[in-house]
Amino acid sequence: MSAVGLASLRTSAGRSALAQKALRRPVVFLLSVYVVTRVLVLLAMWVAATWFQTPAGVGHTDPNLADVLGGWDSVWYERIAQRGYPVPLPADPETGELTYSAWAFYPVFPFLVRGLMAVGIPFLGAAVALNLVLGAVCALLVWRCFHFALHASPQPARDRLALAAAALWCLYPATGVLVMPYTEALAGVLIAGSLLLLMQRRYAAVAAVAVVLGFTRAVAPAMACAVLAHLVLRWREDRAAGVAPLSGQRWSAALMLGVLGVTSVAWPVVVGVVSGLPRAFFDVQAAWGQKPASGPFVLWLSWAWDAHGFFGVLVLVALVATYITLILGRHGRWLAVELRVWALAYPLYLLAVVRPITSMWRFLLLDFPIAALVASVAMRTSSGARVVPHWRRRVAVVAVVLVIGLFWFTCTLLTYTPWNATPP
Repeated sequence: MSAVGLASLRTSAGRSALAQKALRRPVVFLLSVYVVTRVLVLLAMWVAATWFQTPAGVGHTDPNLADVLGGWDSVWYERIAQRGYPVPLPADPETGELTYSAWAFYPVFPFLVRGLMAVGIPFLGAAVALNLVLGAVCALLVWRCFHFALHASPQPARDRLALAAAALWCLYPATGVLVMPYTEALAGVLIAGSLLLLMQRRYAAVAAVAVVLGFTRAVAPAMACAVLAHLVLRWREDRAAGVAPLSGQRWSAALMLGVLGVTSVAWPVVVGVVSGLPRAFFDVQAAWGQKPASGPFVLWLSWAWDAHGFFGVLVLVALVATYITLILGRHGRWLAVELRVWALAYPLYLLAVVRPITSMWRFLLLDFPIAALVASVAMRTSSGARVVPHWRRRVAVVAVVLVIGLFWFTCTLLTYTPWNATPP
């Protein structure tokens, strides 16, 4: 055999040994990937602050890393952590209508940061440290969700796919938000944790997590879809097995559904009670530009039509249809049904209630099954039956593209230009 052939074999063997080592110690591997990606995030933010952030957007002539870390909605979370929520609710002095205020933001994350601030840590340091820990926990929970095989099609390479998918999720272009004082890291932990507990049939625990989630992020309707799908499957499986459906867990299942229903409206009700205005939360959201009363999907269809006419609407519908096809097709079937329902319900819920805004990049960070689709497309054969021999090269190409996207997102959307604001 030639020297080139021997070198190739040795390289292949070395890569295989590295992959096997990662599979033997997946937690260590994934945390290592997480640390490396956080370094990339901070590097991208430093680049953004040094070469892309205009001084006009930060109020001084030397923008720095802290300006990017603490930008945009971080300011509102800092206000909540330091001063709480304003009462009475701020209103426009001329029209009397409710205007921008902290009440548009959910309370769990800023109050957790306030707890850290009580020991003398400044807001930005406390929030970033908290989110670094929460982001690591979220990455591990996402991996465990991908690894769960019940209600999923058989996949002999599941261990490898799950680990690669979780690692790619750490490189999602908007992953910098997981470091900033935003709620994504906490919401990711609660969502992935809820789905994992649901698949493990720990319904009372799901209910407990749902209480916290209801005061962290407005995702209860999408989570309820995953819960209902799970319960329907469980009911059918129990009947097919000749046992009483949900035997011994009917009350905890009912509790889970009830809590999800309550928490879906809990924060709007709290805002209404405190303000004395039943619609206060929705009026504040409207001041921020969110107007779901216009009708589900209408704002996105109108945006596409206004931008490019019929062709714009066609592209939007085609993108959604392609995504649904991937989730329902061979690239999604290796995931548990509960994850696939979440992957359908959550983005469709966003399209129904959120106006067209660049923040969708950030919102979709919580649709973590997207990473599983990307990993499957990169690693598996066209039939999805096995992993291709050259999957490492294909995953490496995807990782490079994601790193480029990460720098683009950070330098373009995390910087603030007063005359051309595009919020992350």
